[in-house]
Amino acid sequence: MTDDEEIGEEANELFNYLTAYSQTDKFRNLLVAPINLRERMIELIKRETHNAEKGRPARIVAKMNRLADKEIILALYEASQAGVKIDLVVRGICMLRPGIMGLSENICVRSIVGRLLEHSRIYYFENGGDYELFIGSSDWMPRNLDRRVEVLTPVYNDELKQKLKDEILANYLRDNVKARRLMPDGSYERIISAFDEERFDSQLSFQSSSSNVIQFEPKHY
Repeated sequence: MTDDEEIGEEANELFNYLTAYSQTDKFRNLLVAPINLRERMIELIKRETHNAEKGRPARIVAKMNRLADKEIILALYEASQAGVKIDLVVRGICMLRPGIMGLSENICVRSIVGRLLEHSRIYYFENGGDYELFIGSSDWMPRNLDRRVEVLTPVYNDELKQKLKDEILANYLRDNVKARRLMPDGSYERIISAFDEERFDSQLSFQSSSSNVIQFEPKHY
C-alpha cells in the first residue's frame, strides 16, 4: 500500500500488462520480472562491487526463501572478492557456498526456521551510504526472475527504510535461537551464542512488537 502516485501508476500499468491491455516494457520504480528485475538486481550488486573497489561503503543484506540463480551467485562472489560484506538470510535452498577463501569469505548465510512460515523478501544495498531497500515477492531463482511475473518495489519513506534496516533485518541477523549458519561444505551449524550473550529469537521479537503498529500521516512511502 502506498500513496506514491508514480508507483501507483506503474502498478496500474502492471495489471494492464497482466491482462494484455498494455505492452509496456519500461518501469522507472518497480522491478518487474521477467522485464527488468534480473537486470536491475545484477546492476545493484555490481554497484556495490564498484563502490568497494573505490573504497566507498558497500554492503548487501538480503532476506529470501531460496537462492539458486547462477548469474546472481556469480555476481555475489565477485562482490565478496571486491570486499563487499554480504549477509544473506535464506530460509530454504541456497546454492551459494559462503566462507570460501578467495571466493566468498565476505559472505555469511543464515537460515531461520521457526514457528512462523515467512514469505517476506527484503533487499538492502548500501549504495555508498545512501542506502536503498526493496521489498516484494521475488526470490533469487531462475523461475522467479525469468518465468514468472514478480515484483519488487523500492521503499522511499525514510521512517520505513530505517525500520526495515535497523529493526527487521537487524533482528534476523541477531537471531541466535532459531538461526543456523551455512558452512562452506554445504552443511548447517547452529549459531552458538557467547556465554553472557542474551538469547534472541527474531520471530518472537516480531510477535511481541506486532501490537505496536506504527501510525503514519499521509505522505509518500
